[in-house]
Amino acid sequence: MPYSSLSQIQTDLSAGKLTVKKLVGEYLSRIEENKKLNIFLEVFAAEALQKAEELDAKLKNGKAGKLAGMVIGLKDNICYKDHKVSASSKILEGFTSLYSATVVERLIKEDAIIIGRCNCDEFAMGSSNENSAYGNVLNPLDHARVPGGSSGGAAAAVAADLCLATLGTDTGGSIRQPASLCGIVGLKPTYGRVSRYGAIAYASSFDQIGPLTKNIDDAALIMEVMSGMDEYDSTLSTKPVPSYSQELKQDVSKVKIAYLQDCLEKDGLDPEIKKRTTEVIDQLKKAGHTVEPVNFPFLDYLVPVYYVLTTAEASSNLARYQGLNFGFRSKNATGMDSTFRKSRSEGFGKEVQRRIMLGTFVLSSGYYDAYYSKGQKVRRFLQNKTLEILSNYDFILLPTTPGTAFKFGENTADPIKMYLEDIFTVQANITGMPAISLPVGKHSNGLPFGLQFIGRKFEESKMFAFSKYLTEKI
Repeated sequence: MPYSSLSQIQTDLSAGKLTVKKLVGEYLSRIEENKKLNIFLEVFAAEALQKAEELDAKLKNGKAGKLAGMVIGLKDNICYKDHKVSASSKILEGFTSLYSATVVERLIKEDAIIIGRCNCDEFAMGSSNENSAYGNVLNPLDHARVPGGSSGGAAAAVAADLCLATLGTDTGGSIRQPASLCGIVGLKPTYGRVSRYGAIAYASSFDQIGPLTKNIDDAALIMEVMSGMDEYDSTLSTKPVPSYSQELKQDVSKVKIAYLQDCLEKDGLDPEIKKRTTEVIDQLKKAGHTVEPVNFPFLDYLVPVYYVLTTAEASSNLARYQGLNFGFRSKNATGMDSTFRKSRSEGFGKEVQRRIMLGTFVLSSGYYDAYYSKGQKVRRFLQNKTLEILSNYDFILLPTTPGTAFKFGENTADPIKMYLEDIFTVQANITGMPAISLPVGKHSNGLPFGLQFIGRKFEESKMFAFSKYLTEKI
């Protein structure tokens, strides 16, 4: 311990140097030792140990699945049958899920062990994990700084070696941004590649479930297992799922990459991140790849369009939490109207309330055309412009985040400043493209940062292969 890949674990399991029960026990010990980080809201200790015993027996009989030995944490907005799920919100306090998300069922079928649920920004709304009803998650690399958000607990769990991998959700960068700030790999799949069934919705046309891992191989294998058609999610593509883990060795020696000149010239981009991005561009050119600047003068429209559309969808999606059917109900309620009003006011945190109000406003009579309808048109325009670039290039290269992990409270007073943390990540969600953050940089302040690649829809296989090449060669 700690292990950095599933292949290492499976090698030791095969050699008899390790048992799954011992591995789970070690992770549980580390979770206990690092409780102050506030990463796990709940640990499924007894259950994980029992499953580990069962898996050890399966391994002896040669009947274990391809994820045998993988210990995984779930972001607290992904449902697991007969386990609590709260989206880190008081309004779902004490709620137990009646079913498992499709991705959870598929991982368990291949013998992954779910060790617990990870803290996150409430209803996945945030870029710092400061919006959880259950307190901040501390960045394991610097306890005075945020781990990023909204999948902050999921990213911190992997970075702190509390499990091998986690599942997060990415609506505007919520996997890639914390992956960057914690120094790990984070993938947002193509919209329609992974079932959203069982993920508590924030903005349904943006949300995607994806892996946070220490390496490309594990991310590819998790994606291979959990991707593909699902009768419970009508937005999924019928395209067949490639064997991502088997296609990592495909030839990516000559690829065409566009980098967004506008991103590198953006005010607020840390000079050291700009310098490292430029270094990688130069290294890729020397390695024989075509790397060219392209203009994308629409950067300033990305965040406004994202927040107009996602808050509108959130306003609709979160209407179901009213204190009547399940979850939190205000003790001060006196009638139906009072139950709705007081339960929502007391159950939702300030950031969630802010976004619901904003979304309700942009959908309201007299403002729908001015904001929501126009936002949809701009979204289509941005998608077309991104597709234009990707018709000539394999990938778009850009920073994942404008800076490294910031200190707690640094951005909370100014919501606009916090929202601009997403400036480089929202493009992939607005357009539905796959995107990955790779831990290729280290700042002079000692903190990591990531570099991001956006690919063509459903070309995760090529993205994985190139990411593996990049992290090994450059």
